[in-house]
Amino acid sequence: MLGVALGAVAATTPAMATDFRWTGSYFGGNIGYSWGNARGDVTAPGMTAFGLPAAFPFSAKPDGVIGGGQVGYNWQTNNSWVFGLEADLQGSAERAHSRRSDPFNFDPGGEGATVGALNQDIDARILWFGTVRGRIGALLQPSLLLYATAGLAYGETKVTGSGTATGGLTGISYAFSSSKVNVGWTAGAGLEGMLPNCKGWTWKLEYLHVDLGSQSGTGTDAVFATTYSWNAKFTDDIVRVGVNYHLP
Repeated sequence: MLGVALGAVAATTPAMATDFRWTGSYFGGNIGYSWGNARGDVTAPGMTAFGLPAAFPFSAKPDGVIGGGQVGYNWQTNNSWVFGLEADLQGSAERAHSRRSDPFNFDPGGEGATVGALNQDIDARILWFGTVRGRIGALLQPSLLLYATAGLAYGETKVTGSGTATGGLTGISYAFSSSKVNVGWTAGAGLEGMLPNCKGWTWKLEYLHVDLGSQSGTGTDAVFATTYSWNAKFTDDIVRVGVNYHLP
């Protein structure tokens, strides 16, 4: 299927543009869609005294529209290969909310169990991100490039969480909120081709997997003085389309 798709794209790309050279600077814009994952847990060893587990895992899947711009430089070595460097910066509307409830059964004196649940709410967001990547591509036609890309990723993520006990142990609670700029990695692939009758302009279709690393923190429950810690790891997958203008 991939071969058929590439063949169809190649057929619609002007083969007559044999004078198009990839070497040089370019800049452009893009828009796309992104779906991610914020996975982690809240760890509170002191909660075991109340019949609760020591760790409460969570998973939220932020998704939404992304958009931004890119700049780069290419080197065309012959009629078959293009090497390049590209940097981009993206705004992101990705956000997700998850809710989890963990029941407990607390009976320290054997006089009858106290039952309830710890309800946990998590909000996860990817506020913005960018990449700095190398590219290596093979020319399917003089004006159609299939490439692989990988490099550095960075971006700001935010996670907000709270947990509140209901039932016999009402009063147990925790809350945290943190935003952090992390550095990670990215890898993906794309297709770029000359726009018909638009000298210097190209279109692009690109997929990237982005790993923005982890963030963590600690806190103390005000009622029972139990300490807790939390952590969250963010990954993201994006598909975007864009245009570039190649400077003469």
